[in-house]
Amino acid sequence: MNVTAEELGTQDIKKLLIKQAVPASIGILFLSVNILIDTIFVGQWIGSLAIAAVTVVLPITFFISSLGMAIGVGGGSVLSRALGAKKKEKALHTFGNQIMMTFLLSSFFGLLGFFFNEEMLLLFGAKGEIMAPAKEFFFPIIFSVPFLALCMMGNNIIRAEGKAKFAMIAMIIPAFVNIALDIVFIKIMNLGMFGSAMATSISYFMCFLFVLWFFLFKSELRLKAKHFKFNIPIIKEITSLSFVTFSRQGVISILAIIINHTLYNYGGEQSVVVYGIISRMLMFSLFPILGITQGFIPIAGYNYGAANYGRVKESITQSIKYAAILATLIFSFILFFATPIVSVFTTDSKVLADTPNALRWVFAASPIIAVQLIGAAYFQAIGDAKKALLLTLSKQGFFLIPFVLILPNFFGIFGVWVAFPISDVLSTLITTYFLRKEIHTNLIQTNDGLL
Repeated sequence: MNVTAEELGTQDIKKLLIKQAVPASIGILFLSVNILIDTIFVGQWIGSLAIAAVTVVLPITFFISSLGMAIGVGGGSVLSRALGAKKKEKALHTFGNQIMMTFLLSSFFGLLGFFFNEEMLLLFGAKGEIMAPAKEFFFPIIFSVPFLALCMMGNNIIRAEGKAKFAMIAMIIPAFVNIALDIVFIKIMNLGMFGSAMATSISYFMCFLFVLWFFLFKSELRLKAKHFKFNIPIIKEITSLSFVTFSRQGVISILAIIINHTLYNYGGEQSVVVYGIISRMLMFSLFPILGITQGFIPIAGYNYGAANYGRVKESITQSIKYAAILATLIFSFILFFATPIVSVFTTDSKVLADTPNALRWVFAASPIIAVQLIGAAYFQAIGDAKKALLLTLSKQGFFLIPFVLILPNFFGIFGVWVAFPISDVLSTLITTYFLRKEIHTNLIQTNDGLL
């Protein structure tokens, strides 16, 4: 399912979207299954508090490693448009600068997390009995953060080249490694949270080795020493677009802090466990929509750079259509099978009683999120950092965080869960406005699209 960079501008959009989105979806599926099974293993083999510990630690590591994702997405937009405009040298300088930025920044913040571990864990909600297993899980993980960051950055560049199959493999490898090592370290060797963390860390390193192999032997981007030299104009362009993704992850981390503290204050450790299960299901269940979004970005970016605006518009409408259909099917499944889903994670009776309805409420507006995700991704793909930032932060930053702070004062824990669909609806309305305006003013003016 790999395509050359040039084929992003010539192949049929529907076929191209499938070629790009299916591998991306499979890759995200395996990443999600990895986290999902990891959560199931620690919940069943260690205990429900282990789920709470993972829920506290992972936002920290993902926040630091998201530097790589941010630089990868932002630089990937620059790189895709450079390839579309036949500026190969700019693409090479962009990639070289991305590598240096990712390694230096992730290493710095990883060290910061190591030296201030207890303060950071407390900040993210490791209260009461959660602290001990959280610490045990945190230390091995923090050392693997630079490898994870480089994997996230490299994966976006692999997709920007049109090599979706290799990007998919890069996400599958850590899933298999982590699951296999979880069984060895947790079940067989009885290493508990430390074993789970070791399995995860080794899986990140194996992913890094594959990404390194790809760029050494399979990539069209052949770097030389000169491409690693910092290029200030390119760094500024990467940073302006990377800031969008990093800001989103930063807001997600702030949201995790607020939700963990709010849930602990209203319901103790058990409520944090409930959210731990829901957050894993959010990542797992929405994998095909996220895959379509990832597949859409290089198509839109390349064709915008090549001034093929008709193809850009078609890629928007087709992506939204397919993503909306899949999101509706996912919501229907959650609606009817919430209780059996939760029972896979834990045998804790209180968690089993509280989680299904919370899960249904959190997913209640998921059929409409396609517009919000594709809309924000479009503005990032074309290099419009301001609109991309606005739309990316709209759900979590402008709506979800305030609602999570306000609604529990009136509705208790239920206020946290209902904040999710309300925020989805409001952020989708804002995205629809900007996307309709963009289509009718800057792309080919036709009235046959979804919007």
